[in-house]
Amino acid sequence: MTIAPERIAQIEARRDELAAQMATGDLPGDRFVAVSKEYAELEPVAAAAGEVRRLRAESESLAYMTQDADDDLRAMAVEELHANRQQLDAAERALALALLPRDAADERAAMLEIRAGTGGDEAALFAGDLFRMYQRYADNRGWRVELISASVSDAGGYKEVVASVTGAGVFARLKFESGVHRVQRVPATESGGRIHTSAATVAVLPEAEEVDVQIDDKDLRIDVYRSSGPGGQSVNTTDSAVRITHLPTGLVVIQQDEKSQHKNKAKALKVLRTRLYEAERARLADERAGTRRSMVGSGDRSERIRTYNFPQGRVTDHRINLTLHRLPEILEGEMEELISALIAQDEAERLATLDG
Repeated sequence: MTIAPERIAQIEARRDELAAQMATGDLPGDRFVAVSKEYAELEPVAAAAGEVRRLRAESESLAYMTQDADDDLRAMAVEELHANRQQLDAAERALALALLPRDAADERAAMLEIRAGTGGDEAALFAGDLFRMYQRYADNRGWRVELISASVSDAGGYKEVVASVTGAGVFARLKFESGVHRVQRVPATESGGRIHTSAATVAVLPEAEEVDVQIDDKDLRIDVYRSSGPGGQSVNTTDSAVRITHLPTGLVVIQQDEKSQHKNKAKALKVLRTRLYEAERARLADERAGTRRSMVGSGDRSERIRTYNFPQGRVTDHRINLTLHRLPEILEGEMEELISALIAQDEAERLATLDG
């Protein structure tokens, strides 16, 4: 899409106005913080706008030179104009992307929830593989992963695992991972060498702060009991496990991994707050977009989004028809190519929506 010259002038003028305000030294503390934040967000957009303005002016000058009577000068101008227009197309796209509405949750930490689906023990093992994949990807990006709760399968892996992932831009890069992940491989227990298909469900939710979701104590029913391990045996002699029911919505969160009732309650409230925040985000998104959902960003947890095929060593993301024959590397956390492709597809869809 082409941004109007008037819009570019407005962006640059606002950037210069904010810079002038900060340079006076007369702003009160809270006002200075607000102006600094707006400037930091606007400055890269203004830089992109300035590049578009420069290349447009250069294009006009070169176009004029292509009419020159001198053959050599005209040929040089034609060649430079071709290169200029390629640069201008890229700069116009970069500016359009910078002007796209941002997801306010992109810079937040994320709650990562993985649950074994169809496939019994093999599904639990696959859930464990997925969790380790995300852990390694997080390590590669310098993020921190904190285990919130886990239900370990007798055969290994997880029936369910919930973790908090913190760092720069966590939700922005992980938000397209929500959905059903399918694995095709020969289980270790399969003597006949037959390929089995199993699945696990991934949900990535932006973490909520206390200021985002106000929870009234009267809306909560809190039950405490003794933690239980595999087979139901008690692993604790005190009532440290916590079950919180949010009465208005019926949401239930159980936390028993910590030995302290206080810590379990705090973790349970963190999970509850995040789920309530996501429910409100989904409601607002539905109101804005009606029934339309983008191919990449629907976040539908019942949608099969990706297949991990071990015999062929490939990973296929069905939303963008991308197949990478790098299964071992991806499971080791080398997910950047896959995640970047999903982000690029989402950007292209949103640009197309603006153009349409």
